Amino acid sequence: MTDWRIGLVPGRGLRRVNGGELALPLQIGRGGRHQAIAELALTLAAAEQLHAALCYALGEQPPPPDAPDCRQPVRYPGGRQRY
Repeated sequence: MTDWRIGLVPGRGLRRVNGGELALPLQIGRGGRHQAIAELALTLAAAEQLHAALCYALGEQPPPPDAPDCRQPVRYPGGRQRY
């Protein structure tokens, strides 16, 4: 493990760029000190894959009371899809 950390930038969320692609600002730190801000650029297809993977990973956890609607339980015909 290293002392590098990557996390969300407080107050700056996901936004649309380049004709519909998405950009998520991330802060990069090392040793507890801020180093840089970079953006994770996602095509719509990559964003859908990430969304599906996160939904699957969070599927067993009950959603917190303030979760958005997309975090509510989803039932797939034939069982849960794996991503």
